[in-house]
Amino acid sequence: MKMEIKNIGKAAERITRAVKKKENIVIYGDADLDGVTSVIILQEAIQNLGGKISAIYFPNREAEGYGITETGLNFLKDKAPALFVAVDCGIGNFKEIAKAGKMGFETIIVDHHEVLDKLPKAKIIVDPKQKKDFYPFKGFAAVGIVFKLSEVLLKNQFPEILRKNFLELVALATIADMMPQIHENKLMIKEGLSYIKSSWRPGIQVLFNLRQIKSLDLIHRVYKIISLLNVRDVENGLPAAFRVLTALEKKEAEKLAARLYEKGILRKEKTEEMIDEIEKRISKKEAGPVIFEGDSDWEEAFLGISESIISQKYDKPVFLYKKLEKESQGGIRAPSGFNVVEAMKTCSKYLLTYGGHPQAAGFRVKNEDLNKFKECIIKYFARKKR
Repeated sequence: MKMEIKNIGKAAERITRAVKKKENIVIYGDADLDGVTSVIILQEAIQNLGGKISAIYFPNREAEGYGITETGLNFLKDKAPALFVAVDCGIGNFKEIAKAGKMGFETIIVDHHEVLDKLPKAKIIVDPKQKKDFYPFKGFAAVGIVFKLSEVLLKNQFPEILRKNFLELVALATIADMMPQIHENKLMIKEGLSYIKSSWRPGIQVLFNLRQIKSLDLIHRVYKIISLLNVRDVENGLPAAFRVLTALEKKEAEKLAARLYEKGILRKEKTEEMIDEIEKRISKKEAGPVIFEGDSDWEEAFLGISESIISQKYDKPVFLYKKLEKESQGGIRAPSGFNVVEAMKTCSKYLLTYGGHPQAAGFRVKNEDLNKFKECIIKYFARKKR
């Protein structure tokens, strides 16, 4: 018998039953490229089974933060009762999953983030990092797990053209989410990239043939495409990446791609300004084990890329946050050898929510607890070396 990720068969069986019984199905995904592509694959797999999606939701990170949010649940409440499938999020949303249950949602979580000290009370959890999951490879992006779920869902009715296209999305998102390019990830990336030049998806065709990047080799074109798909541009609650990758007409995709390219130039300028401001601040302080900075004027959309650049340059964990009226929400990037999720576990009494990967994560904290959290993190990394 072929080994499977724990509960993937149960999730497929429950989704299939929902399709057959014409139940409401809601898909809730993180708003980054991994979350977006996971939603697209699951949506199209369900449609190929003959099912309909009642609603799709991506949280607005600026206003709501990461993961399953109360705002998102309240927006979706009129869809209950429903099967609620959370992809690329949910493993740390204990309070929100409990609320979803009370609202009449039956929840399936398909996630790849680090499991915290306990599991949320979802009906089915698919995450290779949970206890008693003996699947040998744990390093998937969420999109890789959702692709495997689509294989179980569609079985022998998986059109080859759809399988190839799903692998194009898997390749893009696995690279974008900086997952290790080893074992199954390596195979899926290699196969997915081999199809991308001849993709039938109008959005990928347009992005791949953009005049500004057409002269680059394959891998550099792929990185440029990822950069464009990560540009923040939300319309009717849908991120630009979702709108581009699900565009049915080439003209529609061309308009979106041109807009993203212009926004990408602005993003680069804004990121450079933010990095310059952070470097001015840290130059005036004594060097510590981490860089921990925030501002009410910073745009959340530029935090992740700034964290990555500064972390690589200074070779230490970088915590950046946007300060809101009562709370702050931020992200973290760290070089290889650090585990920021473990660090936040030890300081979790100060946090509202947190989670992610050892080297890339997010957090939300009340402003009144911000300095205590910062001090706790600095103490942790002063003691804990690589």
